[in-house]
Parts: sequence; structure tokens; C-alpha cells
Amino acid sequence: MLRRLARREDLALTQSEFALLQRLSTPQKIQTYLNRIPINHELNGETIHSVRSVMRHRLAHCIEGAMFAACALWVHGEPPLVMHLDCSLSDYPHVVALFRRGGAWGALSKTNGAVLRYRDPIYRTLREIALSYFHEYSDRQGRKTLRSFSGAFDMRLIDANLWVGNGAHCQEVEDRLAGLRHYPLISRRQERLLSRRDPFERRASTAVQYPHPVSARTRS
Repeated sequence: MLRRLARREDLALTQSEFALLQRLSTPQKIQTYLNRIPINHELNGETIHSVRSVMRHRLAHCIEGAMFAACALWVHGEPPLVMHLDCSLSDYPHVVALFRRGGAWGALSKTNGAVLRYRDPIYRTLREIALSYFHEYSDRQGRKTLRSFSGAFDMRLIDANLWVGNGAHCQEVEDRLAGLRHYPLISRRQERLLSRRDPFERRASTAVQYPHPVSARTRS
């Protein structure tokens, strides 16, 4: 049974951990929390932190932030939905948490740049919200790389022990999301017609909220 409202005992969280999620009572509050914690640069190797680990380390990258946001929504009686955005081989996939208001979709997103972030709940379909990321989703050469999106996946279909209270690497979650059915955003013909982002756009896209510590030391 998919429980509508997540209880602390369902998530195996401490009282303080659960209380933090209870305070994040709106999508805007959840997004503000994600923006305020530093990006996870994975300095000690690749990670997929659970919701508990995000709170304890106060670090997250995209899938970690999406799981955290989905869990916070669930605590407040909203379905913990996420969407997987896939791309060409020259780039990295992205994951966002989804919510609805008045029949329209919005998205919560953890990213270090300025453009792949929160989306207001104004999109009629999942395709529309996925396309809202298309122009800015590009690699270092300015090639637009976003190619497909999954449906809204309910995280309640995965044991909460694997993604909420888990203290280890949540590889099963990444595998499950990557393996979802994806729907193409553009055709092969349209792909051949894509222009690259111009040099000004590429320079603008290098702005990040949390610089990589090694890069920062090199510049200084």
C-alpha cells in the first residue's frame, strides 16, 4: 500500500531529522533549503546520498536533492514523485522532484548552476516541464544535450530503507530511475537542426553557486 502521509516510523528517521522535513512545508521552503546547502562535489568519490545523509552532511547533487525534496513532499501528504531527464553521452542526466498545484506541474531541483533549478507550477504536462530545461541543458562545447524524460516515478515504489534512512550508497535508486521508460523530446531530424549555444551563453553558464574547492584554490 502506498501510504499517503509518511510517518517517522515509516522513514526510520530520528526526531530531529523528521522535524526538519516537517518544517519544509511548501515547495518553496524545500527549494530554499536545497539552495542553501552546498553542492556535493563528490571529493572522495561518487556518491548517491540518502535523505538522511543529505541532512547529516548538508551536501547534495541532483539525484540526492531530488530524493530529499520528494521525501519532504511525502511528509506533507504529497506523493514523492521524481522525473529522470536523460541526455546524449557528452553530458550527465538530471533528476528533479515533481509537485502539482491547480492541475499544473512544478519541479524542485538541486544544481550548482543558475538555469536548471526550480520550476513554478505552470506546466500542463511533464513534456512541457522537461522542455523548459532544453535550451540551457548543454555540454561544455555548447551542444544542447537533453534528449528524453521519464514519467513521474513514485518513490514509494522503492523501499524507504533504500533511499531515506540508508547510510550507504543508494545505487539501486539510480539504476531504477535510469531504467524507467523514457520519452523522446526531439526527433533525429530536429537533432541535426540544433544550433550550439553562442560564446556569451557558454560563458554565462559557467557561473556556479558553490565553486569546486580545488578550482578555487588554483585561481587564488
